[in-house]
Amino acid sequence: MAQEILTTFDEQGNRTGTAPRDEVHRQGLWHETFHCWFIRKDDSGLRICLQLRSQQKKDYAGLLDITAAGHLLAEETALDGIREVQEELGLAIAFDELQPLGVIPYQMNYAGFMDRERAHVYVYESRYALSAFTPQLEEVAGIVEARFADFRSFISGADSKLHVQGFRVTANGERTCIDELVDFTQFVPHEHDYFRRVIEGIERLYRV
Repeated sequence: MAQEILTTFDEQGNRTGTAPRDEVHRQGLWHETFHCWFIRKDDSGLRICLQLRSQQKKDYAGLLDITAAGHLLAEETALDGIREVQEELGLAIAFDELQPLGVIPYQMNYAGFMDRERAHVYVYESRYALSAFTPQLEEVAGIVEARFADFRSFISGADSKLHVQGFRVTANGERTCIDELVDFTQFVPHEHDYFRRVIEGIERLYRV
């Protein structure tokens, strides 16, 4: 399989060249990603959707994460990132249905490599029930939701646990229910400032 080639950047966001994905992570080079957060309205108010990463993933296996996300290749723009929704969640949505939150730079240090991302972040107001999601099992093991107000309190540190509900897919393809309290050890360790900016962006969009 051909190595993915990514565009690299300096800390100011200026392009510096291209490099293979493994090299980008090994050297801790800045690169671009696409993030899409699903929001859904119901009778209880606004809800936010999280993916449960597959246990097959090389990094952050089995942790809760952004609804859909992925790297942008050197020849791609943020518009191309919409493929991540189709690939990871099995849902066909159009790029013009997304609401942009801008580019959020952040970094994570994990298992000996520095992941430095310039994330193009979007919000999608979902019309889909969780039963409509068809996760790509190599990438996504399940989908859960939480009340947005609870998620905001959890990220701010006001609450140490977050109530999530949804499903996971077992090795034989069966769906089992998730209805539990989770803590920060069960989340991909994105910077707190990243989560804060996402929450503030959703608050502006929905005036909550």
